[in-house]
Amino acid sequence: MTAIERLQSTLESLSLTAIQARLESLLEQASKAAPSYGDFLLEVLGTEAESRHQRYLKTRLQLAHLPYVKTFAQFDFAFQPSIDERQIRELQTLRFVHEASNVCLLGPPGVGKTHLAVALAEAAIQAGQAAYFMTAHELVTDLGRAYREGRLDRRMRIYLAPKVLVIDEMGYLPLDDLGATIFFQLVSARYERGSIILTSNKSYGDWGTVFGDPIIATAILDRLLHHSTTINIRGESYRLKDRRRAGLISGRDQDQAPDAPGAGPLALPPTPPGLPPKRHASGVRKGA
Repeated sequence: MTAIERLQSTLESLSLTAIQARLESLLEQASKAAPSYGDFLLEVLGTEAESRHQRYLKTRLQLAHLPYVKTFAQFDFAFQPSIDERQIRELQTLRFVHEASNVCLLGPPGVGKTHLAVALAEAAIQAGQAAYFMTAHELVTDLGRAYREGRLDRRMRIYLAPKVLVIDEMGYLPLDDLGATIFFQLVSARYERGSIILTSNKSYGDWGTVFGDPIIATAILDRLLHHSTTINIRGESYRLKDRRRAGLISGRDQDQAPDAPGAGPLALPPTPPGLPPKRHASGVRKGA
């Protein structure tokens, strides 16, 4: 058995698969460049470390249950001038994750709310933080089923574990009493412990209808918005833009379309007795 073969066998037994795959090329480069022993060892170990890091990120992205991978570089800020790009860049620093603050993205369908939410989750994963994505309907359905089967506490831990929980499409479907109560429990349990990134086509003033009870809606908003950033996107749908570009609809068709839900000004439901008053938000609301 040659020295190369013995090296291959040893690397395989140690599960150093990246070094094993590149062994001959690494040795060939070293014979030409003649690096110091330390530099050569650093390059060899760096090959394995980078490979393992990429596998870790790939696993994290799969476990995050993201519907797709979107980045900030792919977001067309020029198409959505209502968004303050500097504020998005601030969120990219992930300071909100370290502070266990929340991010709420509001606006009509198709304006890029989910894109930004996924990009934030992807950035958190790249930084070594765990993230998980669910639509509001899927989340409440899953926890409601767990409640009826007597395993709510155990199932709730799935949504409490990640540093970043993305809840998409809040308000597209109203919640029943059980769903509203379970959602309140989730928000309360994550309060000041982990970040929630939430997208909704409903203004805060409509959440009483979403939850079927303005009191529980206000209690949820108190916890969700205490440490939070709200981004209200007012613009054209990307999907409509693409359809118009393809000639499927005209600008006149869109002008005559009814206003999208949630496109109105942000309004908070009245605060019930015993709860602290809420501050009115206009455009963007930054929590304390």
